[in-house]
Amino acid sequence: MTSATKQHTEAWKQDVAHVIHPYSNLSNHPKQGPTIMVKGEGCYVYDDQGKRYLEGMSGLWCASLGFSEPRLGEAAQKQFQTLPYYHLFNHHSHPIAIELAAVLAELTPKNLNHILFANSGSEANDSAVKMVWYYHNAINKPKKKKIIARHGGYHGITVASGSLTGLPPVHAAFDLPIQGVLHTDCPSYYHFGLEGESEADYVNRLAKNLEDLILAEGPETIGAFIAEPVIGAGGVLVPPAGYFEKIQAVLKRHDILFIVDEVICGFGRTGAMFGSQTYGIEPDMMTVAKGLSAAYQPISALIVSDQIKQAMLDESQRNPIFAHGLTYAAHPICAAVALETLKIYKERAIVDHVSKLAPYFQSQLANFNNHPLVGNTRGVGLLGALELVKDKATKTPFPDALGLASFVQRRAAEHGLIVRAIKHTIALCPPLISTKEHIDEIVIALNKALDDATQYLAEQGKS
Repeated sequence: MTSATKQHTEAWKQDVAHVIHPYSNLSNHPKQGPTIMVKGEGCYVYDDQGKRYLEGMSGLWCASLGFSEPRLGEAAQKQFQTLPYYHLFNHHSHPIAIELAAVLAELTPKNLNHILFANSGSEANDSAVKMVWYYHNAINKPKKKKIIARHGGYHGITVASGSLTGLPPVHAAFDLPIQGVLHTDCPSYYHFGLEGESEADYVNRLAKNLEDLILAEGPETIGAFIAEPVIGAGGVLVPPAGYFEKIQAVLKRHDILFIVDEVICGFGRTGAMFGSQTYGIEPDMMTVAKGLSAAYQPISALIVSDQIKQAMLDESQRNPIFAHGLTYAAHPICAAVALETLKIYKERAIVDHVSKLAPYFQSQLANFNNHPLVGNTRGVGLLGALELVKDKATKTPFPDALGLASFVQRRAAEHGLIVRAIKHTIALCPPLISTKEHIDEIVIALNKALDDATQYLAEQGKS
């Protein structure tokens, strides 16, 4: 046994013995064990056996600048030597937090100028829930507290943000969602459009369903609606044409705040700085994370409108202390890395690069529609997905027990590509620094994995 093999075996044992893995089958883990990554280089990561993988998911939708950007390490080291920690409580601040807030206010839509920092997308969305409640107390509408999210949406895993999430595994056995969180339709015309129903009619139906829900609950009780521009962890679900225009009209009619979760879509992923710009959304609040620091440090933010900030100021006349905040929010090292990340996006015209590369990426994905196992491809910018189906005409999926998408995920890894299986979907979210050559590599590996799946199905049919 080589030294490297011994180290791998020992690390495997220690992992199985001590590490609780999120979004993993815990009972299977002792047998399956971890894939242990030890090095990153550009768009690639390497495991402890020396195998190289093209990271087709940017980790968890987040490593937008790849895995070896030296400027981010240098920014962290410089800040470490100057002021390794400070906070924003009790009127304290530090220069990096101030500069980062100013840059974010400049980047976001013109009415969003006020930044509350946190450490993760979950925390930012959790803060958004509290802000909805705080705001409506401040403007003397104490009943206007319910929040509507969408089935299939993902907004995090804390008690509040996990309640907003519309995925059953996030709720099962955790006693979620909490009271006051409602869910409306998942906007996927491919999955939920009725026979003979046009896309426009489908959008009108979803808008009517939302309004019916609001009227049934009482508009005076609905405080906010939250949505991702593109649903990510729910299967890369791109909104149908005209969807957000119709939804926003409903919200405005009933004086309901619109929280836009830009945790995945923000900072160039859709080919614009924010997904809100791609789809003409006008947020009252926006949450950002992931791409804010290219995932090199944990940092997030809730960004609120001038109207909400004014209500906060008014409320402080009655309740002087705004008693919300986090010890590590706007941590100087994290903020320094985020600030440098935003500088890189600007200097290297990353958003422009994505908008130019996206048509090639999407066209290559669309070619998979010709594969017998693929019923649908979809995406925007550098987000994409393939839907695996048993029957293209009826959109009938393969049995869940077959686990075909997970099989394709495993085979893709064998071919040097990391993707993510989401039920019957293969999701892709490559780093924003990807090139056409990286896209070609993704296509080659995916084709091999799908060929493996075809053979696997043939063997299953023989047994």
